[in-house]
Amino acid sequence: MKNKILLVVSDYYEEISNNLIKGSTDALKDKNFESEVIFSPGCFEIPLILKKNINNYMGFIALGCVIRGETYHFEIISNLCSMKIMDLSIQNEKPIGFGILTCNNIQQALVRSDPKQKNKGKEAALACIKLL
Repeated sequence: MKNKILLVVSDYYEEISNNLIKGSTDALKDKNFESEVIFSPGCFEIPLILKKNINNYMGFIALGCVIRGETYHFEIISNLCSMKIMDLSIQNEKPIGFGILTCNNIQQALVRSDPKQKNKGKEAALACIKLL
């Protein structure tokens, strides 16, 4: 468990998730942390995967992307996912870096996941490390 961080990644948008993983893993390597990745079919499933692994790692990074559509689905997934991840972090006193993008369109997600731009995967990794 020493210096090992679990990335739980929704790969629903593969290009976005790959960019977020790169940002996170590069940041972790720079700070001498090891990491493993478990993929989730969507963001809604991330909290359950975190819960199942909460005792096996010193910290976590949740990565994924939810893009606004024409229905209320975006709000439900975004709100419940973030709430449950925060609950897990507080209840278990474990840091969980939050790198789940909530964007209006794919273009916003590409910018926020790009390792050369605003990569939120890197930011989530650095937040997790800081909390450790």
